[in-house]
Amino acid sequence: MSAHEIHAGSGEYRIDDLRPLDARQFAVAVRKLADGLLYGLDRSPFVGSGVEYVQSRPWVDGDSVRAIDWRVTARTGKFHVKEFETPRSLPTWLLIDTSASMTVQSGVLSKYELAVRVAGGLAFACLDRVSPVGVIAVGDRAMRLQPSMSKVKVLEWMLALRDYRTRERTHLAARARELATSAGQRSLIIVLSDLHEEGAVEALRALAQLHDVVVLRFEDPAERGLRGAGLVRGRTAEHDTAFVTRGARLGATGLEETDALLRRAGIDLLVLRPGEAVQAPLRNLFQHRGRTGQGIR
Repeated sequence: MSAHEIHAGSGEYRIDDLRPLDARQFAVAVRKLADGLLYGLDRSPFVGSGVEYVQSRPWVDGDSVRAIDWRVTARTGKFHVKEFETPRSLPTWLLIDTSASMTVQSGVLSKYELAVRVAGGLAFACLDRVSPVGVIAVGDRAMRLQPSMSKVKVLEWMLALRDYRTRERTHLAARARELATSAGQRSLIIVLSDLHEEGAVEALRALAQLHDVVVLRFEDPAERGLRGAGLVRGRTAEHDTAFVTRGARLGATGLEETDALLRRAGIDLLVLRPGEAVQAPLRNLFQHRGRTGQGIR
């Protein structure tokens, strides 16, 4: 099987097989990922937890015993029941890291290429579940598209982001702070980044107090260390600063701490690596979110 084909024998979609695809093939492949994310889901995992608590009111004949609000009942001495409503589809924002650190790669596929394809698949999946999609690039380039139901716009930004520059810096923290106040209504915000920016985690934790935040952290295999490499000389991707370190320490510092801080803030987190299957982990993440809501991982 050539690199232009999709490995279907195992039933798992491998994004790293798509690198040589032209624009049309690229769009078709992302559409396949979106279909895979939606397969087997009875309802949208992108619209919150299904029902939201509104208020408690006094019991009336015909109310279900299951709806009793026992906390209010105990406090007032009179039976009360909880009222819920089905939420509207949440607008979805995709914050895509276009910075230089995302383009560093030790294998066939870079973190950036993987992130763009995952973003496209998620965008189509959201649109199929009637959730408008907006996108913000969090590197140097100016790209912000308001949430819409236009598949044409999704294709346009997805294809535009296939081209990248290797000198962009990260502005994830600043973009997150801006979105916290400008998004308006509560939204689902999916961050696709390697989180190599100081202050990004704090900004995302603040954002999660106002919106439903999911972080997809992209990690190159080399970022877990080059065992046996001894001393390694290199330059940082975004600031072109020289450094010397031991291979076993390269890029590993802070990753576990970052993940722990996000989870403690109730932010759902999934680590994706080039060369590994992504469809099943993504589908599992959003299936669980559809059943139990935010902060489960």
